[in-house]
Amino acid sequence: MSTEAKIDAHWGKGGLAEAILAALKTAGCDPDNLAPEDLLPLEHLHGRGADATRELLEILSPGPDTHLLDIGSGVGGPARMAAHLYGAHVTGIDLTQEFCDVAQMLCQRVGLSDLVTIRQGNALDLPFANESFDGAYSQNVSMNIEDKEAFYAEAFRVVRPGGLFVAAEYAEGPGGAPVFPVPWALVPEHSHLLKPDDIPRTLEAVGFEIVDCTDQSDSMIESYQRGREKIAAEGKPVLGPHLLMGDDGPERRRNSARSVEEKRTIPVQVVCRRV
Repeated sequence: MSTEAKIDAHWGKGGLAEAILAALKTAGCDPDNLAPEDLLPLEHLHGRGADATRELLEILSPGPDTHLLDIGSGVGGPARMAAHLYGAHVTGIDLTQEFCDVAQMLCQRVGLSDLVTIRQGNALDLPFANESFDGAYSQNVSMNIEDKEAFYAEAFRVVRPGGLFVAAEYAEGPGGAPVFPVPWALVPEHSHLLKPDDIPRTLEAVGFEIVDCTDQSDSMIESYQRGREKIAAEGKPVLGPHLLMGDDGPERRRNSARSVEEKRTIPVQVVCRRV
């Protein structure tokens, strides 16, 4: 099985649209009259969720004349946030067809289809012309991509000179291998992490200029703790990323938290510019 097929099989489980709409009803939302805010608890499939996306978008600071690329757009949460909060035009691309279908459906239901376009495709072979976008970002996408240089080179190719690319991902930590399964990989063979210093080094190798590189471990650990406290006080939420991850989602998220807390993985965010 190819890497692309493994990733699609990892995420595409079938029945996701129906599960999300049913959960929205259970949570008291009307699926036929949704606001973008209704989707926030479930649509950001990365550490710290919507908070992390807000911070990333503040860095990019898009506007109505901005066209962003979301590489690994999932069910479209970050793209919709950029469109809703900033009026930006966003194109999202994801390898998993089911995620693309659900993303398009949710964009239609919250009235953002005019600003957000979703396409199925491969991050290693982006179906866009050179210098197509004012900026780009990826959130927890590259960890099961072995050829990081090809991934970053494609982002460099499609961003216009002067544009920013923000890469948020997990790096290899000093505390040993991640505890599997994790959200991005069920087994070690499907996980490909760089050391923290190698991420900006590889981005520079394809032509980017590094603007900032931050270790986000502390804020991630604080977020995990707040999440545990909220569940202890209120019970498990109806809406959440678990809807996108299947039956083993809770175990994978626990292992991801443990891996960060034990310094097996290090969440980093790198801001770079095409020069």
